[in-house]
Amino acid sequence: MTNIIAQIDAKHMKKAVVDARSGDTVRVHQKIIEGGKERVQIFEGLVIRANRKGSLTSSITVRRIASGVGVEKTYLVHSPSILKIDITKRSKVRRNYLSYMRKLTGKSARLSGVDFDKVAVNAIHDEQAEAEEVKLREQAEAEHEIEAAKKAEEEAKTEAKVEAVLASHETSPEPKEDKK
Repeated sequence: MTNIIAQIDAKHMKKAVVDARSGDTVRVHQKIIEGGKERVQIFEGLVIRANRKGSLTSSITVRRIASGVGVEKTYLVHSPSILKIDITKRSKVRRNYLSYMRKLTGKSARLSGVDFDKVAVNAIHDEQAEAEEVKLREQAEAEHEIEAAKKAEEEAKTEAKVEAVLASHETSPEPKEDKK
């Protein structure tokens, strides 16, 4: 039974994911679908919890202060909507769950940084996620080009109307003045 579950989990897991730990400052690139449009939303914050590493249900909880209010989001690391996770800063912590960070504000909420190799840590190449990101970018560029073409066409029509009106004013005879 567990072998079947492991096979299903392996089928849905991403090939390579970033090792995000508690105390890391990360940028999570998430695919958002609003109506018929897709876009990539970036959420940057501190990882206050990392659960079930190595599992299909592994998740990270990211916290940031937005407009003076603490916002926490929990992301499933292997979710198809998560395109990329970038680690921007790694801090020294001795706990897995940094619940005390909720009470801290300002300078007291800073954690001491640790030197690490950003390139090596973030050098995870998931071809499927990269292909998805490229597809979204190409789709957005195509939509932008279509809108630019429509706008140029409308401007050309407006310009033609203006030229026609100016030409009609130039060729029309001057109104005669009434002599009284």
